[in-house]
Amino acid sequence: MSNALLRLLTWFSPAFPIGGFAYSNGLEWAVEAGDVTNEATLLAWVEDSLRAGPLWSDAILLRLAHQGEDVSELGMALCASFERRLETSAQGAAFALAAQPWPGVTWDDAPIPYAVAVGKLAAAHDVAADDATLAFLHAAAANMVSAAIRLIPLGQAAGLRVQAALEPTILKTAARSASAGADDLGGAAFASDIAAMRHETQYTRLFRT
Repeated sequence: MSNALLRLLTWFSPAFPIGGFAYSNGLEWAVEAGDVTNEATLLAWVEDSLRAGPLWSDAILLRLAHQGEDVSELGMALCASFERRLETSAQGAAFALAAQPWPGVTWDDAPIPYAVAVGKLAAAHDVAADDATLAFLHAAAANMVSAAIRLIPLGQAAGLRVQAALEPTILKTAARSASAGADDLGGAAFASDIAAMRHETQYTRLFRT
């Protein structure tokens, strides 16, 4: 039996110290602005991020890194705002630091997107790109739902219903990214990008992004 699943469960456990709980991916502004107020609007928001937003590009970056391509600078350049850059680079650095018990990757001091760090480590330890991409997207979506539970506020049961409803989109996005390449990077989730930009100057904030 392969230990790839064990590694993914560890790397994407809430206990793995990347500080994901501190980031909302712009949701904090979306909640204050009234764009995300309930289960339905939260589901639509996260689905858009998966289909045509930052999580779509993250899935491609993870796969390119898994193939051995150096896409760190490209991934950083894709960030549409300061806080997008902060979110991915801070989590990428934290992931690389926490991954030290799994050798095989040379980490330098240059900023590395979170998805790229995951792709590099997964490849070094024979974790299939399909599995790593699916686990990454699931964890990212779950983190957004967790943030919304605290922000809207939304009950735990409602959050779980949203998480369950996201499963088909997570699966489709992961599968679609398998045939994507660098030319497919980018998206059209403009409301999400604008929310991330406006969060930078939001008066009262619980999250870093």
